Amino acid sequence: MKKIEISAYGAPEEVARCVAAPDVGEPAPGEVVFDVLAFPINPADISFCRGNYRLRPPLPTTPGAEGIGRVAAVGSGVTQIKPGDLVINMQRENWAQRRRVRKEDAIPIPSDIDLAQAAMLRINPATALLLLEDHVAQKLGDWVIQDVANSAVGRHVIVLAKARGVRTINVVRRDDVTAELRDLGADVVLKDGPDLAERAHAATAGAPIRLGIDAVSGETCRRIADCVADGGVVVSYGSMSGQDPAVSRAALTRGVTLTGFGLSYGLEKRTNAQVRALYAELAAKVRDGVLKAPIDAFYPIEEIRAALIRAQQGGRNGKVLVLPNGPL
Repeated sequence: MKKIEISAYGAPEEVARCVAAPDVGEPAPGEVVFDVLAFPINPADISFCRGNYRLRPPLPTTPGAEGIGRVAAVGSGVTQIKPGDLVINMQRENWAQRRRVRKEDAIPIPSDIDLAQAAMLRINPATALLLLEDHVAQKLGDWVIQDVANSAVGRHVIVLAKARGVRTINVVRRDDVTAELRDLGADVVLKDGPDLAERAHAATAGAPIRLGIDAVSGETCRRIADCVADGGVVVSYGSMSGQDPAVSRAALTRGVTLTGFGLSYGLEKRTNAQVRALYAELAAKVRDGVLKAPIDAFYPIEEIRAALIRAQQGGRNGKVLVLPNGPL
């Protein structure tokens, strides 16, 4: 069996290696064994390899927050999952050819789903859904503003908000993505800049923006907060700038609240049944093509270095996916 291992924290393309590892073995009672068909390289995985992520396990360790697998075997007592089923894994260390997990951590998804899209199901769609659901009680016609709107999470926010009748202002760094985001359902697309608040207020004709979503932090977060109405909420779920989130004193005096978001914490508020229902809903949207993320390139697991280099390059057209067990 092959898996990706890091024995030091540092530049991902330098510290991640494809190594031979013992097979995971047969499932014990209550366990599931599955072959990993595909996994994406997410910004959180890059931070994990660098040692900047909130989790920093002892080394050596295997990265990988998500992926799609096909069940190879199940242990006694496992009745809701059978060999041949597709599953996503709620645990980490998925940059490997095969995994063995508790049945509670393996969530079955529809067999007719696009495998590449399913590999990206666990993190980004759920993040977008919880960002919209867990912070502001939104009504029909409400406005939300987000940066990094061209990311996978940003695209999902546009689609999910549109379905709820919530309007979106989408902040981007490149003009060439505007048409594509509008095709997804974006109501307004604005290029980031120092006068963002004025342009955002003009775009809504003065209607309040009660929720701001930030994945850049630093001064970009400050500008998002300045767009949010009195008493509104800014949710910071990432730091592409590498800086801490910032909020102006003027925004604070208007009662704007800054809060953080982590998917694991959002899911922990829900029961196991609620989590499975959440992913069943999202999987159906992915299967039906409602939620779809662009893919830039596929790599075999042996070419992890090249895959990591590509995943860190600007100007990509979507996610980089790795296929541990050959073509899909």
